[in-house]
Amino acid sequence: MNHSPLSPIVAGVWRMADWNWTAQQRLRWIEQCLELGITSFDHADIYGGYTVEDLFGQALALSPGLRQRLQIVTKCGIQLVHPQRPTQAVKSYDTSAAHVVASVENSLRALRTDHLDLLLIHRPDALMDPDELADTFQRLHQSGKVKGFGASNHSPSQFALLHHRHPLLTHQVELSPLQMKALSDGTLDQCLDLGIRPMIWSPLGGGRLFTSQDEQATRIRSVLTRLADWYGVAPATVALAWVMRHPSGPIPITGSHRVQALHEAVAALGVKLEAQHWYEVWQASMGHAVP
Repeated sequence: MNHSPLSPIVAGVWRMADWNWTAQQRLRWIEQCLELGITSFDHADIYGGYTVEDLFGQALALSPGLRQRLQIVTKCGIQLVHPQRPTQAVKSYDTSAAHVVASVENSLRALRTDHLDLLLIHRPDALMDPDELADTFQRLHQSGKVKGFGASNHSPSQFALLHHRHPLLTHQVELSPLQMKALSDGTLDQCLDLGIRPMIWSPLGGGRLFTSQDEQATRIRSVLTRLADWYGVAPATVALAWVMRHPSGPIPITGSHRVQALHEAVAALGVKLEAQHWYEVWQASMGHAVP
């Protein structure tokens, strides 16, 4: 399996604009992540209405030496209709050379850094020219502005189209006990086959795993609570351990600003679910036994 440039747990900053923190508070949160061994941070240019990269960059500017100790992942390719992008008339995707290069320059400026550790194409673009995009990746890499590349939310065939032309280091996809499509649609099979560790967004279902009252979430929660007692950890830790149990080596992205949630995520690194326990969660999610 390829060595991942990321820490085994990644801190997601999607909601940072909603935290209403000062730059000093954001810096302290980054430091707390680093203290726990969470050294990678997941961004996208559109997060917070095109504001989160700048909020993170403001915090880093207070302690420039931290940049050497962390990895920054960001994503581009989604064009939102937004006051920050007045020329956009319709939500769309753009993987043209001009857009990707401009996005990288914007991200570098906002994040106050001279390089990105990973750049992901956020969503599959029906108009993607894989040769043009691969050439763009190569030029960005040679310039030293981007160290590595990946994709997010692509189908296996879409991922392969690009990977055949330029090596991709990760595929960021959704996986949780509530959403298991990646297990059955070939996505994780492909990661395993290529030796690529997937990044996992919403590993706790965006919190719905512990707040939703629907039947599926209630069934899963019951099993997670029982297994939490068995392993002596929090239910969220079991849920993350369930995600990480797949042999492709999934890297979960935590979406919480709570330090307790970060501790619960790191604790999952020390839990390897027994196969039967993993399938108990699967059964609870699906509502029936395996075929």
